Amino acid sequence: MLRVGPTQRTRLIEITRSLTERTAEAKLNGWLGGEEGLRVSLEAARNKLTAMDRTRNQNTARIADPGIPQIRKP
Repeated sequence: MLRVGPTQRTRLIEITRSLTERTAEAKLNGWLGGEEGLRVSLEAARNKLTAMDRTRNQNTARIADPGIPQIRKP
């Protein structure tokens, strides 16, 4: 899966909304193959959003203080 830049989050949300609407339209019109393909794309878009959120949360939580190195005498 390709990584999406954090600045593209709003665009990915728009794509998710569009896919949701198009899936409903395909279901209404009985386009079973189209509906299944849209559902797969929608799931992938949602997974990317989840991964973006998880990565963002991990990056802020991983700040660590390694401390000052100690020199030991042999």
